[in-house]
Amino acid sequence: MIVSGGLDSTTLLYHLRDSGYELKCISVDYGQRHGHRELAAAAEVCRQLGIEHRRLDLTALVGFLGKNSLSDPSMDVPEGRYEPEMMQLTTVPNRNMILLSVGIAWAVSLEYDAVAFGAHSGRYTTYPDCQPEFAEAMNAVAQRCDWRKIEVLAPFIRWDKADIVRRGLALGVPIERLLRRPGTDFC
Repeated sequence: MIVSGGLDSTTLLYHLRDSGYELKCISVDYGQRHGHRELAAAAEVCRQLGIEHRRLDLTALVGFLGKNSLSDPSMDVPEGRYEPEMMQLTTVPNRNMILLSVGIAWAVSLEYDAVAFGAHSGRYTTYPDCQPEFAEAMNAVAQRCDWRKIEVLAPFIRWDKADIVRRGLALGVPIERLLRRPGTDFC
């Protein structure tokens, strides 16, 4: 499973664990500004749950990800409402395809049947790689990219943030710890 350490992927981790999946997690450092906090949170949550966690350094990709405020330090992080114009500034090109490609490769090597990611809908559906069509396309590709067919799971793809928070609360996800500012708790 791909886990960033944020609310969505952490809730997905608890959700899949509750559903009986055997899990291993991977987090990817692609030079994201919030990476230190979220990657530390991912490692800590996995440690607490007794789930193997690996961290992959893909910071060499930063120069290939273009101008976006999440991985380009020359750009300011936009403030204000999370509207389509702001979302375009925070879009890391092809991020979920890159992350899923790594996850699929690891799943194949582990002889696992699936890889999961925490994409969801609601107000954030304008991210191209969080759309149901993207998840369906990646699932189709995963069925054909190796001798072993891998399924791409995106169980939250039609959920909004409120649905994820409700599920997280029901599962005992440490939501308050995930939402704290850098420098506290997991940092």
